[in-house]
Amino acid sequence: MLKHSAKLVNMEIAFSMRWISFPAILLSSLTLFSTASQAHPHSWIDMKTYIQGDKKQITGFKMVWTFDAMTTAYMLDGEDMSPESKTETLARVGDSVMKNMMNEHYFTYFYNDQEPIKYKIATDGVLTKDRAKATLTFELPLSKPQPLTKDSLRLLIFEPSYYVDMAWKAKNDIILSPELSKVCTFDLVEPNPSPEQMLYAQSLPPDADPDNALGQLFTQTVKLHCQSAD
Repeated sequence: MLKHSAKLVNMEIAFSMRWISFPAILLSSLTLFSTASQAHPHSWIDMKTYIQGDKKQITGFKMVWTFDAMTTAYMLDGEDMSPESKTETLARVGDSVMKNMMNEHYFTYFYNDQEPIKYKIATDGVLTKDRAKATLTFELPLSKPQPLTKDSLRLLIFEPSYYVDMAWKAKNDIILSPELSKVCTFDLVEPNPSPEQMLYAQSLPPDADPDNALGQLFTQTVKLHCQSAD
């Protein structure tokens, strides 16, 4: 898979990068890295997504996003993580992340054919830290329930400029609610950028304006197949 091959190459050169403090990433839409390297991306998020609903409709998503160790370190750089302050610090940083992601639609794109499906404001945002990695958990309800369709629903989660690699590591990182699982299945489709697109992404200079078309080229797609309630 081209995306994950590129990820391994980028990890090998990550220590040569000049980073802006991580709060600038999620707190300013995940796109403010500065680096001497020309490689992309600069941060990695492993995702679990719980698709919520019943036998007739989808109502929203529960997200569990785990940041790589280096990103976590920069996220909390300069923060008071002493035992007596850790809980308060994580709550404050997590709240800031959630507020700023709202302006980017939580990097989540849900479609019925070509029509985007809208969300309410995310709730229950919680940032935790286990050893070297931080995890952000939140609920993302739809503005109104989406009726099930046979093949037209698809879900993508990505940072548009591809500075941040957001990926499901395996198909079982996408979980249907018990009721949905009775009437729906899904495919996890890996990205298939061309060699030219790969070379373009890797050739962008550090001072280039973000290319907000890159992320979608390198993102996975969940395609839902459901028994319509019609």
